[in-house]
Amino acid sequence: MYIKTNIYLLLLSGLIFFGGCSKEVEEYNKPAVYWYSKIVESISDGNLEKADNYYSSLQGEHIGSPLLPEATMILAIAHMHEEEYLLSEHFFNEYIKRYANPNEKEFAEYMKIKAKYLALPNPWRDQVLIQDAIVEGDNFKKFYPRSTYYGVVDTMLTNLHLADAALNENIADLYTRLDKPRSAEYYKNIKPQPWINWNEIERANTAWYRAWFEGDGEESWYGFMVPDTKSVVSRNSAPQESTENANNINK
Repeated sequence: MYIKTNIYLLLLSGLIFFGGCSKEVEEYNKPAVYWYSKIVESISDGNLEKADNYYSSLQGEHIGSPLLPEATMILAIAHMHEEEYLLSEHFFNEYIKRYANPNEKEFAEYMKIKAKYLALPNPWRDQVLIQDAIVEGDNFKKFYPRSTYYGVVDTMLTNLHLADAALNENIADLYTRLDKPRSAEYYKNIKPQPWINWNEIERANTAWYRAWFEGDGEESWYGFMVPDTKSVVSRNSAPQESTENANNINK
């Protein structure tokens, strides 16, 4: 009797489990407002992955729904709030391409630049993202010279240019330690913004726990481990190294 009861309980648990799964799988062919409410509910619960899945259902089953633009913007802002900036940018791009009128496009473009900017807490780690954000910021100022957000974008651009300069100086210091003076000089001379007085710029303070690994911009604790070799090659140093090697051979 005891064994039979356990078997019944196991069967009942299995039916409940698979019944719940099948119910989840069988959610399709629902009204647009159903998917929209599920998106909002999932965001409220902090489950953005589920919200993204409901968005796919809304977009797949109701491609012309007037609820889609609002759902797209809600998800873009929700992902930004959760610091998921790449996903946020994806939804802003979707909104700009498919749904935005001229006024809405201006706001979405601004938010997309903001997402890129906020994705750079440690600018030394992503040169490409800095350059992309600068290009988009310049384009925004060009296309929306009277925008309400112009001043904010301009401030972000100034910080991005300073971050880019700090990164170039960091690369120059690395080439100096590797005994590549021409490559170091190349990066030291990249100061494309004449309106910035570079002599008055102060370096950002590096937190002590990051300084252990990244250094303070002048020297790192692991500097003694960097080999005295010409093993680091970049597009700017390769021609120099080839020329030097050729000269040495000729001598």
